[in-house]
Amino acid sequence: MESTLHKIKTLYFDMGPAEKRIADNVLENSQELAELTVNELAERCRCGSATVVRFARRLGFSGYQGLKYGLAREMQSVSKLDRQILKSDSCFEIFRKQSAEISFALQSTLTVLEESRLNTAAEKIMNAERIAVFGLGNSASIALDAAHKFMRLGLDAQACSDNHMQAIVASHLNRSCVAMGISHSGASKDIIEALELSKIGSASTICITNHADSPIVKVSDIPLFTSADETKHSILALSSRYAQLAIIDAIYSYIVVRSDKAALQAIYNTEYSLKKKKVSLI
Repeated sequence: MESTLHKIKTLYFDMGPAEKRIADNVLENSQELAELTVNELAERCRCGSATVVRFARRLGFSGYQGLKYGLAREMQSVSKLDRQILKSDSCFEIFRKQSAEISFALQSTLTVLEESRLNTAAEKIMNAERIAVFGLGNSASIALDAAHKFMRLGLDAQACSDNHMQAIVASHLNRSCVAMGISHSGASKDIIEALELSKIGSASTICITNHADSPIVKVSDIPLFTSADETKHSILALSSRYAQLAIIDAIYSYIVVRSDKAALQAIYNTEYSLKKKKVSLI
């Protein structure tokens, strides 16, 4: 069943300016919706209450109350205040809150990640002659992890975290290749440009982002969405990385269980070669 948040992202580009303001507010502050009346939300979004009701009906609800209850059922009941890190917190208490934040991000991502798109992305990567994964800043380590996992499967994968190398690699991709861009904001100029260059050679483009209305989605054949509201109350952008990693791990596992004999041999060869790098415990 399609989640409400995912439905909002899917219909976003067909919405008018007022409805987009409502959509932005709901996507960014979904847990606060239960406390807002229709008039309060309308005031916050600079529109009339009738527009809010029409927005709810566009999503398949009878009215605003139906939208609120629908979101309440879908969202995990974890208080933002309970996850806010305070100076008085012990390191263990911070660990507890971070664990709750990560759990919330994963559960929320589950509601916005479209199954068919994830399957298509995995198939594209599994059958690609070459895979380039682009990431900068916090996303650079995710790109490296993705390339590392794909390489263990015997796939020709490369992580690029330098904007010049991203442009060079992207310019040599063709229709048999896959380019994956990772950007939480979806607004990283260099990542967007790398995907644009990849499309010139007809490479399949995939992105992992938290924002359906971001520029990176427009240059991606297969957008994969996470849902981590960390920027509202966390000290550092952390939880989105776990959601991104979970998507990469799912693709990796999908390929493993569907691998043919040649691929399984490549996995075995990888594991065998790494045995020499470990000290014997016997």
